[in-house]
Amino acid sequence: MSSENSADDTRHVWDVVVVGAGPAGASAAYAAAVAGRTVLLLEKADIPRYKTCGGGIIGPSRDSLPPGFELPLRDRVHAVTFTLDGKFGRTRRSRQMLFGLINRPEFDQQLVEHAQKAGAELRTGVTVARVEQHGTEVPDRRTVAVVLQGGETVLARAVVGADGSASRIGAHVGVKLDQVDLGLEAEIPVPETVAEDWAGRVLIDWGPMPGSYGWVFPKGDTLTVGVISARGEGAATKRYLEDFIARLGLAGFEPSISSGHLTRCRADDSPLSRGRVLVCGDAAGLLEPWTREGISFALRSGRLAGEWAVRIAEAHDAVDARRQALNYAFAIKAGLGVEMSVGRRMLKAFERRPGMLHTAITGFRPAWNAFARITRGSTTLGELVRTHPMVGRVLQARGEKDDR
Repeated sequence: MSSENSADDTRHVWDVVVVGAGPAGASAAYAAAVAGRTVLLLEKADIPRYKTCGGGIIGPSRDSLPPGFELPLRDRVHAVTFTLDGKFGRTRRSRQMLFGLINRPEFDQQLVEHAQKAGAELRTGVTVARVEQHGTEVPDRRTVAVVLQGGETVLARAVVGADGSASRIGAHVGVKLDQVDLGLEAEIPVPETVAEDWAGRVLIDWGPMPGSYGWVFPKGDTLTVGVISARGEGAATKRYLEDFIARLGLAGFEPSISSGHLTRCRADDSPLSRGRVLVCGDAAGLLEPWTREGISFALRSGRLAGEWAVRIAEAHDAVDARRQALNYAFAIKAGLGVEMSVGRRMLKAFERRPGMLHTAITGFRPAWNAFARITRGSTTLGELVRTHPMVGRVLQARGEKDDR
């Protein structure tokens, strides 16, 4: 007997409950709400809230935004300075904008507002303790119980987990991770004269530890400066950030925010669903393994999760729900999964020969053009390998060599 008709349980059942109101969760909530379903979006923090993130909006991110979304851009990037551990600097320029820069609090808030305008209801300041698909909290087989800290239970026909890289919903689904990296970041207010020098230009520094790199992203009167490397190198990563800031001449400016964050990439065989529960974005370990870019993966996977959560909510039995969940997994793997596979090969090559990448991108025009096309969204890493077989063969050979 459904919970709507039960004399013993008259609690409201949402079509879709989304846990986490970042880019993935807001996108999922928007997609489900615009389809006309009842949607509840749960977030443990108050919005807006700060997130450790460079804030680069590349083409795939821009193309995944809701209709009518106006990006709150702080700068438009037309030039990139590349350095190799602070040396061999070269700046490449583009007449067309390469990508935009945003502050996450503003960006995330706008995404949530679009979900609300589409019909989603938002609740902040609530923490999810667990989800249950069987047991006393679950009135029937078509319902999932989302249990909040404090004991309140919210019922749904489908649940989307978008609660970040330390996801409780991901743990319920059984997400498996095979790459964990540490990102450290400082938001540094600077005088107008310094800000003018950085306007429209970012810096990417290929770092001293295997697979590491640093960045400077200008956002008006503030520079977002960060580094990332494999977890387990915490002290070295901190030294890298300190040295990076010092050699940029920024050590004399007091950061307004200093923060850290772990990024986690899923294993190839990691599940994306369990019963009527889907995961997306960081909660699913979906991000590009080489650059650790996650916003575009969050937006794209969130939209797909919202669309398939609607189908799962409509499923009348476990077999149909499972079919829809498998379709969601297929859609993720066919698109984002291919990009992640190429990204893993890129990371292996980069870890071994960062100098080769630096030389190629600063001195070989086709490599720079490929970088520009990827950031603008006119191609992806996966499409690049598919349309240029030589690139795929080089990456394959490098990966095989590294595995020996």
